[in-house]
Amino acid sequence: MELKAKGSTSIKALLVEDIGVCRLVLSTILLRLHCEVTLAMNGKEAVDLFLAGKKFDIVLFDKNMPIMTGPEAIVKIHAMGETDVKMVGVSADDHAMEAFTSAGVDLFVPKPMRMEALGPIIQKVIKKKKNDMV
Repeated sequence: MELKAKGSTSIKALLVEDIGVCRLVLSTILLRLHCEVTLAMNGKEAVDLFLAGKKFDIVLFDKNMPIMTGPEAIVKIHAMGETDVKMVGVSADDHAMEAFTSAGVDLFVPKPMRMEALGPIIQKVIKKKKNDMV
């Protein structure tokens, strides 16, 4: 499922989250930051999107999901050679940071995610994308 904000930037975000309330909160924040948002319910859906040739500027992964966890998906996506996407682990799990770090995540942000935490991350992605275009 894809969501677009009015006046959206060219930033394409993938939100990988199995809990509906968390998906709603995080997608609302991303939309307010003018991102185009694609939703995936688990790591396998995220991997399948990359296998289908979809491109994203940033991916936010929950840790514990059915079928495939966030860290497992990160390992598989890296193995496909995807290096231009910023991968962010997002979890309330006490041991999530270690799991995401060992999987090769670019950044870890504990839940609950706030606009103040995600805003600067999105700004860096926008800046990098503009620099890459020059």
